[in-house]
Amino acid sequence: MRQRRLKNEINVVPYIDVMLVLLVIFMVTAPMMTTASIDVPSVGKASQVPAEALQVNIRADQTLSLTAPGKSERNLSRNELSQAILDAQRRNPEQPVLIVGDRNVKYEAVLGVMDELQRQQIKRIGLLVQPTGK
Repeated sequence: MRQRRLKNEINVVPYIDVMLVLLVIFMVTAPMMTTASIDVPSVGKASQVPAEALQVNIRADQTLSLTAPGKSERNLSRNELSQAILDAQRRNPEQPVLIVGDRNVKYEAVLGVMDELQRQQIKRIGLLVQPTGK
């Protein structure tokens, strides 16, 4: 009697069937998927500014100043700004910080200030917009 020789083959037909079924499923469900939409707040829907908020002002020449509630505006560098806000938040940890950027300042400067404040573990940072007068 002759011995049977084993063949080393992979039958790929079932895999092709599964892939075709998956392809049909994805083709049918893809148009039904809803894309994520980001609701960017417009100036007309701006909420009221908290009365006790610290305001970081970024002027067009990228100089910084800090306005605390009940105090006058003072010019600061980035390091002094972070330290002044940390000191204020030690007294009141829930005090919000609002960044007010001039209309002509680059967006990169606003993000740079926001990034610096977040690295210093400053909480409750937001952006201030001016509501339009109707």
